[in-house]
Amino acid sequence: MNIPVSPVVSLVARSWWVLLLYGLVALVFGAVAILQPLAAATALAWAIGVMAVVEGVISLVALFGGNSGVSRGWLAVYALASLVFGVLAVINPLATASVLVLLLAVWLIVAGIHRIVFAVRVRRHIQGEWLLILSGVLAIVLGALLVANPLAGVAVTTLWIGIGSLIYGVLQVVVAFRLRRLR
Repeated sequence: MNIPVSPVVSLVARSWWVLLLYGLVALVFGAVAILQPLAAATALAWAIGVMAVVEGVISLVALFGGNSGVSRGWLAVYALASLVFGVLAVINPLATASVLVLLLAVWLIVAGIHRIVFAVRVRRHIQGEWLLILSGVLAIVLGALLVANPLAGVAVTTLWIGIGSLIYGVLQVVVAFRLRRLR
């Protein structure tokens, strides 16, 4: 028995190979990120740097062309920030990734302290406040570990990104072949 396929599904099914390609690229990146996390982190930071430089150049063109929906001052600040960040990321991508991990570390420490203070303040009103305190302590410990060794933090973060990429890639490949059957 054939089940009728909607026009939208039919249209998407004809492009099944695009999802397959996304999935295969994600699988390759995931494998590289797991096998060579620092190289993958460097490549990611470099790619983000290139995108920031392109964004900065486009913003400068818009600034001098007058085709922007924001004030010229904000556009100039944005263009300059994009160019500076982008050039730094392209010149030294691993240092850029390490700085981003340090920012994550600071946020984790602040978040951990906030959770502990919050748990102490609401302890009379909730049960299990110790779980909030524990999550705060764990956030502080993770933040301190990232501060102590940002390069290891970059590697671990890249490993997690790699694992996520592998899962994403497998899902894309599965969906692609299911869509292919609908053609």
